[in-house]
Amino acid sequence: MNKEESQILEVCSRFGIGGEYRSYKVIENGHINCTYQVFFFRDGEIKDYIVQKVNTYVFKDPVAMMDNIAAVTEYIRAKIKATGVTAKRNVLHYSHTEDGKYYTVLPDGGFWRCCRYIDGSESFTQTEDLNIIEESGKAFGKFQTYLADFPVKDLHIVIPHFHNTVNRYRDLDKAVERNAAGRVESVRDVIEGYKDLEELATYPYRQQRQGVLPLRVTHNDTKTSNVLFDEQTHEYLSVIDLDTVMPGLVAFDFGDAIRVAASTVDEDERDLSKVAVDLDKYEAFTRGFMEGIGDMLTAAEKKSLAFGALAMTAECGVRFLTDYLDGDKYFRVHYPDQNLARAACHLELTRDMERKLPQMQAIVEKYSK
Repeated sequence: MNKEESQILEVCSRFGIGGEYRSYKVIENGHINCTYQVFFFRDGEIKDYIVQKVNTYVFKDPVAMMDNIAAVTEYIRAKIKATGVTAKRNVLHYSHTEDGKYYTVLPDGGFWRCCRYIDGSESFTQTEDLNIIEESGKAFGKFQTYLADFPVKDLHIVIPHFHNTVNRYRDLDKAVERNAAGRVESVRDVIEGYKDLEELATYPYRQQRQGVLPLRVTHNDTKTSNVLFDEQTHEYLSVIDLDTVMPGLVAFDFGDAIRVAASTVDEDERDLSKVAVDLDKYEAFTRGFMEGIGDMLTAAEKKSLAFGALAMTAECGVRFLTDYLDGDKYFRVHYPDQNLARAACHLELTRDMERKLPQMQAIVEKYSK
């Protein structure tokens, strides 16, 4: 038994997972945490759990993060149960230790958590299926309605200034000045490309600071891969990966989802001629999102959604570029210069969104109530 497997079994023991241990496998998608699917045999069948080692370099206060996750998931569970429907497959259920904590810390300093695997579910990193894209829109829209009356002030800020696009651009400027990895001169064109987009990219955040857009409980990492679907019907089941749940803008949740779901390519595509926002995918997600969210948005929020797509795409690209200039310390990379490929791809995608912004706004208006 290797060290990794030994740690996983110790974590499962602390969370009271019973049965005969069979095996585990590494879940590769995701840039931040180390995630494992663990299999036990109990009551005549295989029981699956998701065990994660949290990246405490990224999440400086993981206890606060788990407080947010527990509060939000229990709130959603209560909302679903109030309708007379079981919540077993529609919201994450985290295990707790004997002393009631939703986390445990191993002697080597690892911060771990465990939740039930939702049976009969699957996720999609990238899909061309417009029905799945629409369902993911419904999932994130419904997530908003479940939490519409949640006291947003009660949530911890787990990553300060996470979607503060003004600050993200300041961080880029500082990384350029530091030039810690000696890479600045080779990527001047990418840096200048993002600087040209700064005013548009920071527009929604500046609107919030001016009091035009309200803060709500937001997911803040609304990739299609963070929705679980029924593997038979492909209807959405649950939103997952709630590490960054905290106060934010609906436009940013909408926009970050579009960044992934409506792109024609993977996030690190090197052939930039292939990079574009697919308006059919954009419309499918928007249709689902607006159905899921109902009539809870203000007029200003509806107008901000398309701008949110541009802002989140630029912001994510700026983050990839900043990390590349600093020597790849934040995002996991699987090959040299992957962060640069991600940054260049996001720059081209943002530029295409800028060209198509009027069409994107018209699609939102089409499905607005």
